[in-house]
Amino acid sequence: MTVLLFLLLFSACFLSGCGAGESASGTGIYFDTVVDIKIYGDDPEELLRGCFDICRDMEKTLSAHDEESELYKLNHRSPDTHDIEVSHDLAECISMGLYYSEASDGAFDITVLPLRELWDFESEDPSVPAKEDIEEALEKVDYRRVHVDADTVVFDDPDTMIDLGGIAKGYISAKLKEYLVSKGCSSAIINLGGNVSTVGRKDGGSRWKVGIQKPYAERGTVFDTVEIENECVVSSGTYERYFTEDGREYHHILDTGTGYPVESGLWQASVIGEDDILCDALSTICIILGREASESLIEKEGWNADVLYIDQDLSPSWYGEKP
Repeated sequence: MTVLLFLLLFSACFLSGCGAGESASGTGIYFDTVVDIKIYGDDPEELLRGCFDICRDMEKTLSAHDEESELYKLNHRSPDTHDIEVSHDLAECISMGLYYSEASDGAFDITVLPLRELWDFESEDPSVPAKEDIEEALEKVDYRRVHVDADTVVFDDPDTMIDLGGIAKGYISAKLKEYLVSKGCSSAIINLGGNVSTVGRKDGGSRWKVGIQKPYAERGTVFDTVEIENECVVSSGTYERYFTEDGREYHHILDTGTGYPVESGLWQASVIGEDDILCDALSTICIILGREASESLIEKEGWNADVLYIDQDLSPSWYGEKP
């Protein structure tokens, strides 16, 4: 059975009153997921419209599956085209993806799309691909074949395709927060399908309380809660998309070394910090590398984030401090 969980986290703000100030909230479907935004302050309706305009623009820029998107067209370029000028947003997001690919030594790899499409966890009846097909797809996965020079993307191999799914929502939520702050907003919460990000505190002055989903439980079942301000909470988990074949579970977080789902002993990693893009990428990196290796990487790179790890017997452990 395949399980699709669009909202891995929820804010208690959406379930109860959040103060008496003027506010506006809205929900939309972007990036194949539910987007919830709530804004407090002056002209919240206008700010909300601006946020959803950004979501629409980013979907048309960063989606690997929308045939009208800039990234889709980049991936389906002519085989004899090696360098393509793109929008600043796409170039910047690819550059950041390459940084995390390099930092993780390819464990997180933005060129994983051929392998991800082969597994096709989005289909109604997914199955384990043939070994030879996995090996063929792996030949196309190597972030070192992509380069960014200003707003030009350069490919060393015509078969290279980019998937920004492991970083795009963090990039977008960072853009939304930047926009809101530039407009004078001091209180907002953004939920991009489980990437929960905040501006300031709640309208009443308290910190935002965010619940972390319990792995393999009914959606909305809280495993733990954290309190944040001007921070985000991003979870990655093996339970987000998976199927069972011949009594074995196969989840969607793939090992770019073997071509099969990673086996790190973790069911979930939730990352809390001020850098939305870092938290998005790191949540996946933690699942791929496992606790020990990901903690070593965090310390080596000097990344500022706290991480809640949940292993396969539902035992929690923290790197850093629980907010």
